[in-house]
Amino acid sequence: MTNDGSIGPDALFHGPDWTPRPEFLDDVRAFAAEDRWVTEWQYTSKGTDEILPPRAQLVVWLDYPYRVVRSRLLRRTLGRSILRTRIYNGNVERPIWRLVATRDPEENILAWQTRTLGHWAERMPGIADDFPHLTIVRLRHPREADAWLARIRD
Repeated sequence: MTNDGSIGPDALFHGPDWTPRPEFLDDVRAFAAEDRWVTEWQYTSKGTDEILPPRAQLVVWLDYPYRVVRSRLLRRTLGRSILRTRIYNGNVERPIWRLVATRDPEENILAWQTRTLGHWAERMPGIADDFPHLTIVRLRHPREADAWLARIRD
């Protein structure tokens, strides 16, 4: 669960011991069938591309600089690892030593971030072409996100 009590995509995808949940796509289909929903669009290689874009209206693309993403990822991951914080489905971040002991993206979230760095920049033009009904808002820095949120609140 997230801080606001909602269930995020990681909680749907990862079961105990970080194993993929077989019900993942069924759960995605169920929440995407609702009239209103918000999600992080990740796990695109897991089949969500056929479910989410046809039903979505708006994509808010947080295309932040590497240093912003890396610093936030480090802070969150290290904090959770040191405190052994339970995240969802009983999972906890890997121990800190695992972050430096392996470069396997399945074991190391920092390696995963490096591997997937240009993923959305490569994919988004095709998504825009394939789903012309989507409004895509690309925000390149947290300041842009703050300004955009302030505008839509007013």
